[in-house]
Amino acid sequence: MDPTTLNQNELEALRILWADGELKPAEIQARFAWPIENATLRSVLRNLVESGHVARALRGKAFFYAARVPKAALLRNWLRHLARVFAGGSPRALVAQLVETADLTPADLTILQQTAAGKTGAKNKRKTK
Repeated sequence: MDPTTLNQNELEALRILWADGELKPAEIQARFAWPIENATLRSVLRNLVESGHVARALRGKAFFYAARVPKAALLRNWLRHLARVFAGGSPRALVAQLVETADLTPADLTILQQTAAGKTGAKNKRKTK
């Protein structure tokens, strides 16, 4: 599943399903961050089902849709792609570029440092077992 083939509407539908779980099309449409026509949404959902990103289940007379691809898995694939395009394949170089180009406050940098320290600590704990 190549995440870069997903369009803005498909990503928005996934965002909604990750946040709210299994929903009917009208519920998804109501949660969209921008107006989307019913026919367009149905096309989006059909594409997501066909690509394996979303599951569709009939319950009574209504179809319900749920994300099949975990958010973290799709994010990981996107990050690999971004690292390949912008940083020669290096996640470390990609993060460095994001830090350099983002408008980060000192508090943001502190949070990043704490996150990195926690990740390093977790890796070290796994290695010592």
